[in-house]
Amino acid sequence: MNATLANRTATPLTLHAFTAADLMVPNPISLRAEAKVAEAIALFTAKRITAAPVIDESGRPIGVVSGSDLLIHHRENDREKERAAAGKPDYFFAPTFEMVDASREYPSGTRPTVADLMTPAVFAVTPDTPVRRVVSDMLGLHVHRLFVVDEAGVLVGVISTMDVLKHLRSED
Repeated sequence: MNATLANRTATPLTLHAFTAADLMVPNPISLRAEAKVAEAIALFTAKRITAAPVIDESGRPIGVVSGSDLLIHHRENDREKERAAAGKPDYFFAPTFEMVDASREYPSGTRPTVADLMTPAVFAVTPDTPVRRVVSDMLGLHVHRLFVVDEAGVLVGVISTMDVLKHLRSED
């Protein structure tokens, strides 16, 4: 039997969940906006996570910071240290097609916070959002996670693509 025929006779998968509450991980690990980058790196390493919601003082999500955000920041710092050690101007290190802004400073001062690096976009659903809409939103928005917020907008959970996959079952 060839692979194509075998795939046609395979049992389809069904998503065994009805609402966002069925899929979400409650009380997700999050970071305060004022957390330092070093704290975020330590948290990501200790908890083995790749991203975390950034919340304000009232617990409402205001953005997301990812491992990629932290890596890009780390690389920028390394390049600046190399430039300073070499005593050469910024244009020496930059490709001809890239503009370099040597005066870049973060709003919070010399030590950037999570808020300085985060993506300030929040894609959220409520716990009673139908699972069909959750999947549709994730696909349509091209995101790996959705935040789940209560009626006051406070973060109560997170749904990742892995959480959706964990709820797929065959009808055997």
